[in-house]
Amino acid sequence: MQPVGAAVPLRVDIAEKTFRSAQGVSITALQGLSFEVRPGEFACLFGPSGCGKTTTLRILLGLDKDFSGSFQLPQGGSNRIAAVFQEPTLLPWRTVEQNVRLALPKSLRAKSLDELFDTLGLAGMRSLYPAELSLGLARRAALARAFATEPAVLFLDEPFASLDNRPPSGFGNCF
Repeated sequence: MQPVGAAVPLRVDIAEKTFRSAQGVSITALQGLSFEVRPGEFACLFGPSGCGKTTTLRILLGLDKDFSGSFQLPQGGSNRIAAVFQEPTLLPWRTVEQNVRLALPKSLRAKSLDELFDTLGLAGMRSLYPAELSLGLARRAALARAFATEPAVLFLDEPFASLDNRPPSGFGNCF
């Protein structure tokens, strides 16, 4: 098993991120965003819809490189980064278990997922396809995929939106 966690903090300094509307108007999505998350810390971005939370995550994940500023991802430990987006993004032709195992690095491919599936209430859903799941169960499968990789950093973009207000057993202290 590889060590989980990171030794160097996440540092973010986004001076500005703008978009162009279809009419050519410049829209500022982010401006002057600066923060640091030290090893072992848990951080949340709060704000109204459209204030740049998802845009920030897309920048930190390297999915949006058109911004001014800089960031430093944590280093040390496993260096693995996982993300769970607002939509579960499961491959429809793969089962729940296949979707989770697909994300595993080679060193973790033989790993037992029993405890993870039990904790997330997915034990009986392993052989189902995404179309056979409710949105809440699909979100749990996406969470399982991220947790299974034992990431040093886990980025979550509203992953609990469709989950029941009573979590499965063993998951109660996370909400």
